[in-house]
Amino acid sequence: MKVLIVDDEEAIRDSLNQKLSREGFTVIVAANGLEGLRAFHTERPDIVIIDIVMPEMDGLTVCQRIREVAETPIMMLSAQAISEEDIVEGLNAGADEYIVKPIRMKEFVARVRALLRRSQMSAVEADSGYNDGYLSVDLQRRQVYVDGEKRHLTPTEFKLLAVLIENSGRVVPQRELLEQVWGREYVDDIYYPRVYISQLRRKIEPDAANPTYIQTEHRVGYRFEKQKRQNANRT
Repeated sequence: MKVLIVDDEEAIRDSLNQKLSREGFTVIVAANGLEGLRAFHTERPDIVIIDIVMPEMDGLTVCQRIREVAETPIMMLSAQAISEEDIVEGLNAGADEYIVKPIRMKEFVARVRALLRRSQMSAVEADSGYNDGYLSVDLQRRQVYVDGEKRHLTPTEFKLLAVLIENSGRVVPQRELLEQVWGREYVDDIYYPRVYISQLRRKIEPDAANPTYIQTEHRVGYRFEKQKRQNANRT
């Protein structure tokens, strides 16, 4: 697997490079956002790790530029504690994951591997789909259409939707969602499901404020409700 690290702090670039190289990854490094974007287009990495605050081009802008052309998993590095607003801002830019500095190396590698697993969900795992005429989800091709229009979902958002669809009609507890979607490394990040569910609703629901597909069971978890097939002529 090829990893692109974009960070203007040389010490962090070197330490992440050394750790991932020892773990068997091929690593490319860039010292600023513009250099990182160029490296992305030439190297085509399997995952990108980007610092948020950088010269030349900030991390969120790099993330947006990458999302315009690719669905490569993106992990954002933050120098301060992450709020839900930070996560939403990153998700809107196309990020899949956040990690806070100073970086704990074992956790960092575990989260990199977990993100790669989510992005590589195989057809064996996804042997079914969903289509009611308005919402169409092809789990094998990893494609989502809403009212005939293709919608981009990040690897994490798609994995979350797939798990909910595969458990249609059943409440999936938050802890189970964390383990199945994000991995065991995330079981204490209890705010993740709420934030990602909100983003997912914005992308697939006719009215995100009054969801019909993804229902909340207060203090328990979430449930995907299949809808009656619509007769409208939609793709």
